[in-house]
Amino acid sequence: MRQVQPHVLIVEDEPSQRAVLSYNLESEGFRISEAEDGDAALLMVSEEVPDLIVLDWMLPGVTGIEICRRIKSRPETRDVPIIMLSARSEEVDRVRGLETGADDYVVKPYSVTELMARVKGQLRRSRPAGVGETLSYEDITLDAETHRVHRDGHLLKLGPTEFRLLATFMEKPGRVWSREQLLDRVWGRDVYVDTRTVDVHIGRLRKVLCAHGGDDPLRTVRGAGYALG
Repeated sequence: MRQVQPHVLIVEDEPSQRAVLSYNLESEGFRISEAEDGDAALLMVSEEVPDLIVLDWMLPGVTGIEICRRIKSRPETRDVPIIMLSARSEEVDRVRGLETGADDYVVKPYSVTELMARVKGQLRRSRPAGVGETLSYEDITLDAETHRVHRDGHLLKLGPTEFRLLATFMEKPGRVWSREQLLDRVWGRDVYVDTRTVDVHIGRLRKVLCAHGGDDPLRTVRGAGYALG
């Protein structure tokens, strides 16, 4: 069963550094996008919000600090974890990076193993299903590693698409997801699917969740989308 791959954007102007990061992140199962300067990074984020950004401080044109500030100032992107990379090792620089909104600060040269651990740590907090965590909401439990879902002790038989939908909802209970956002997250931007398909799969998910009784945990928000709880 295909798991929704966390999407990591690498913003680094040095080709060799970008290649190393891409290789290691892809080896860990992440979907990668690359930008070599700030303008390209901001454009890519506006087109598709990634799950995490690895951001170099020193970039041509718009600096990493300014990119971080802009991303964190926008409601639709402020929750995206940013790991800032910098050759600046002074405490004042580290503080400046974190105060701008970076969630972590890694000094070059860095250990790739340590950086991968920090990436997973940030994703574990922001997108736990993407790194195989077990999620719980009321009487529903989703094991992202074994791809099993239980409700009130009953094992539920979900299709792969319904599983990915439920994982998305359970990562952020209460958040309202539009149909377009669910399409990007569950099906992927490179797959053309009509938005009405989302409604069909939501219906299937509701049916399975309520198969053994219990209230429907999914909420339809008129004109906006769907939410869990």
